[in-house]
Amino acid sequence: MQRHAVGVKHRLSRFTTIAALPLVAAVTVSLVAATPVAAEPEPSRRELAKQQRKLADEAEQLTEQYNGLRVRIQQAQRAAKAASQNARRQQQALEELRTKVAGMAAETYKNGSSDPSAAFASSSDPQAVLDRSATLNYFARQNGTQVALMLQTMQAADRARKSAVNREQQVRQLADQAQRKRKSLEAKLAKVERKLGVGSPLPKRGAAPAVDPAGASAKAMGAVKAALSQLGVPYSWGGGSPSGPSYGVAQGSNIKGFDCSGLTMYAYAQVGIRLPHYTGSQFTAGTRVTQSQLKPGDLVFFYSDLHHMGMYIGKGRMVHAPQTGDVIKVSSISGRPFAGGVRIA
Repeated sequence: MQRHAVGVKHRLSRFTTIAALPLVAAVTVSLVAATPVAAEPEPSRRELAKQQRKLADEAEQLTEQYNGLRVRIQQAQRAAKAASQNARRQQQALEELRTKVAGMAAETYKNGSSDPSAAFASSSDPQAVLDRSATLNYFARQNGTQVALMLQTMQAADRARKSAVNREQQVRQLADQAQRKRKSLEAKLAKVERKLGVGSPLPKRGAAPAVDPAGASAKAMGAVKAALSQLGVPYSWGGGSPSGPSYGVAQGSNIKGFDCSGLTMYAYAQVGIRLPHYTGSQFTAGTRVTQSQLKPGDLVFFYSDLHHMGMYIGKGRMVHAPQTGDVIKVSSISGRPFAGGVRIA
């Protein structure tokens, strides 16, 4: 009887222990879940400032890449227009010569001789006639005649037409490339704006500093005066024209102002000098000067890809359009890697 009681007590103890296991596990899980997870440390002000500069610099870099695409599109469009006009002129000359050769062939026919010019002039596919070896041999013997001249003119017109087609294709490809680049820029600039807190009050316009000409030309000083007259005007991505501030593109479409190359383009337009709206093109628009040779009015470029620029005003300073969320201002040329100076006038 005593042995039986001990056995029952032992089994009861095992049951209690097993039954308690889920409860212990639940309490353990609850304690683990209640343990706070270490939060990501907030970036310091220095880290935020560094990230802000990096994003702003990237935005400006993309801005000038897009400006470069726009310049290339304009160049391709002008070339395509010129090629088309040339093709039309050559085609007109071809038709005039074909009429003359047709008359020559008619005279030959009256005299009873066979002249391949007749087939050439009347054919809807003159090239097919030319492809016949007998006809080619005939034309080869017509040195100095109207027939040989017509052949040369036709070939020139054909080359001009092909050039026009190639240029048009180039324009379309550049336009597509610009559109893809623009979408990429919009996404990145949206991120930049969030980081920079765009929408906060813009810096107040300061008084234009006095500039010592220091040997600069009258036109260069005129450009300096024009650039300084825009102090306080907002930065606008893709903004600026020869006549003044303008609405930009994408993120700058609602901001009337200038980007860095738009400001210098405007300034020199006021003294009769036309510059492209692109840092890469402006870098080759004048005479290269070193940093020690800089005079007011010289263009100053920064970074290996030239994605930022300004106009030198003396004493180590420049007037420039800095970045998204900022305004035209005077700053030191130090702090950015100097890539070169260019004297326009």
